[in-house]
Amino acid sequence: MKHLKTLLFATVLFVGATSFTSAQSKIAHINKQELIKAMPAYTQAQAEIDKLSETYQATIQGSLKELDTKLKQYNAEAEGQTQEENQKRMQEVEGMKQSLGQYQQQAQKDLQEKEYNLLKPIVEEADKAIASVAKAQGFQYVVDSAMLIVADGKDLMADVKKHLNI
Repeated sequence: MKHLKTLLFATVLFVGATSFTSAQSKIAHINKQELIKAMPAYTQAQAEIDKLSETYQATIQGSLKELDTKLKQYNAEAEGQTQEENQKRMQEVEGMKQSLGQYQQQAQKDLQEKEYNLLKPIVEEADKAIASVAKAQGFQYVVDSAMLIVADGKDLMADVKKHLNI
């Protein structure tokens, strides 16, 4: 009887241990931002964003220079003008400042929208590649290693780069 209990206990332990190990999830990690930056489409998108940013910046700098020139001119001529004329000129300068501020806000908004539209398909392609490689290798979870403190699991970076031919 004691032998039977020991055998039964050993069987329960074996089944429990087997169930526990098979119930554990397979987890891998990847630095998604690093992967995206390694993609050729990202480099092209970033170049386009930088070019657009430079265009907006040049326009803003030109407008600031024009505003500064006009302000200096108006200040130099202020004593020779009537109070009413000086008031009109100051309103004109204020209007230019407001227009420039609105342009800067619109440029920033346009730049963010362009960046989102250019990067969205790249991020989606990276996500699909990660999911495909993870599924092929039997991983149930893939976490971003940029946020991990300890990353002892499988790093999928090389496999995903191979999948994307980069």
